[in-house]
Amino acid sequence: MADDLVVNDRLVIPAGELRERFSRSSGPGGQGVNTADSRVELTFDVRRSSALPDALRERVLGRLAHRLVDGELTIAASEYRSQLANRRAARERLAQLLREATAPPAPKRRPTRPTRGSKERRISAKKRRGEIKKGRGQVDL
Repeated sequence: MADDLVVNDRLVIPAGELRERFSRSSGPGGQGVNTADSRVELTFDVRRSSALPDALRERVLGRLAHRLVDGELTIAASEYRSQLANRRAARERLAQLLREATAPPAPKRRPTRPTRGSKERRISAKKRRGEIKKGRGQVDL
């Protein structure tokens, strides 16, 4: 339970379903960059996950389709110099992505009609604008 990824109060991803790969970060950093594998790639297989109920899995697959490769979601983190900090950042980013992807859809908008007052305000604004434009007509010399 210690390494499990807590997405929200109802969804916890077991640590066994997450894969981590470590590699060298790019960019400045001197000697440390050339020796430390501080970059983290965190991969979660959405399609084969047992932690996601079928309804949530379909929702995640639909909403994150542009980010998935063969049903797998990969997050890369290399903004910190330490591997541990990058692991935390990648896990938090994955949790945030899954939180947003599993959120229930917004309720449908009920169509409404404009009120009489809003129609009158719109028409009077149009008339005022028309009067301003009419005042810009040709000047008689």
